[in-house]
Amino acid sequence: MEQNQKIQLFESMPIPKAVAQLSIPMVFSSLVMVLYNMADTYFVGMLNDPVQNAAVALAAPVLLAFNAVNNLFGVGTSSMMSRAMGRKDYNTVEESSAFGFYCALVSGIIFGILCTVFGSPLLTLIGADETTRAATQGYMFWTVSLGAAPAIVNVVMAYLVRSEGASLHASIGTMSGCILNIILDPIFILPWGLDMGAAGAGCATFISNCAACLYFFVLLYVKRGKTFVCVNPKRFRFKKAIAAEICSVGIPASIQNLLNVTGMTILNNFTSVYGADAVASMGISYKIYMVPMQITLGFSQGIMPLVSYTFSSGNRRRMKDTILFAMKIMLPILAAMTVLYNIGAGGIVRAFMDNEAIVSYGAAFLRGFSLGFVFLCVDFLSVGVFQALGFGKYALIFAIMRKVILEIPLLFLLNYLFPLYGLAYAQAGAELVLSICAVIMLRHIFKKYQDNMSVD
Repeated sequence: MEQNQKIQLFESMPIPKAVAQLSIPMVFSSLVMVLYNMADTYFVGMLNDPVQNAAVALAAPVLLAFNAVNNLFGVGTSSMMSRAMGRKDYNTVEESSAFGFYCALVSGIIFGILCTVFGSPLLTLIGADETTRAATQGYMFWTVSLGAAPAIVNVVMAYLVRSEGASLHASIGTMSGCILNIILDPIFILPWGLDMGAAGAGCATFISNCAACLYFFVLLYVKRGKTFVCVNPKRFRFKKAIAAEICSVGIPASIQNLLNVTGMTILNNFTSVYGADAVASMGISYKIYMVPMQITLGFSQGIMPLVSYTFSSGNRRRMKDTILFAMKIMLPILAAMTVLYNIGAGGIVRAFMDNEAIVSYGAAFLRGFSLGFVFLCVDFLSVGVFQALGFGKYALIFAIMRKVILEIPLLFLLNYLFPLYGLAYAQAGAELVLSICAVIMLRHIFKKYQDNMSVD
């Protein structure tokens, strides 16, 4: 019965209902994740110490680097699993899920070890100076040295569970860790609790990621025999075909996130020249900017299993209608958020730290970031489609265009022309160009497969 419901979701459920069932839990999960990311900034901000807030901001590129592993084994494996389900190749679904899980686990352990061994040069690389070094190191001990493996495994398992349409369970697992983190943050950070400052925020994050992993392990145990997601080591196979197909989608997605880390590191280094207030402001405004970004990401990742399945099964009309429906839903929402952020920028930033210098810097940064929301929507949805269809080369081209060709050069140019304040506009400029390219690429895909489009 449960397997029949999964097939119905992918093959015959009305598109609005199917998209809602897959994407709404993912969007809520993404929003909770944003709140969880903001919780560190908010409660550390309550200390009214820019150094502690700067530590959280400076560590952000390293935490973003987790996404390189998440996307390699999460996006790559989930795309392969959904397409294999569309072909009714269930043996490949199980073997690929085991491959993705164990590769993610080992990669997380290695990541934590390397960041610990090379901690000193890493701190210098991300922009920590004598003022912010100790606080940043304390935060990264918990989130990276100890926390890399559970943080990565938690996200990858959510991708695996979501690939077979169990979006609600994937979101519950992610949200359980996020909510626990929000609860623990004030206890570990603030003077009335353990008074650990930024390090306390990191400790709360570590514990919450471990709890999320525990949820997924319990879920797979309860649903054993009723799910294609497999973490049984006996099912792990290093098959060239599985590794190649996962990497064809996962490596471009991973490179995209590594380039995001590079861009944020450059941004932080430019900002750090202007002092801890500027770094803290940029960190706060970027966390606020992540709300619409995560909504868009959640929606685009939510529809990926449906797009993958319908493409692989040959129902290209359903695939196209799903993509266009998602676009029609998201564009008005992002346009409204652009207006809201521009009008209320100062008040929104003040909610995190009531400091005039922070509010002044942060409001200017937030207005710059917000101009790219609508373009970001088109870009994210398109890249999600490329990943879902297994077109890793298109996603790789977009990743290189976004950072190497557009955003990073714009960071240098705008910082030169409009010192500090120009930095926030680089991303909007890059997304504008990419959104135009995204529309062209989607039209190409629709035209290429139009002869194979069947009617629901």
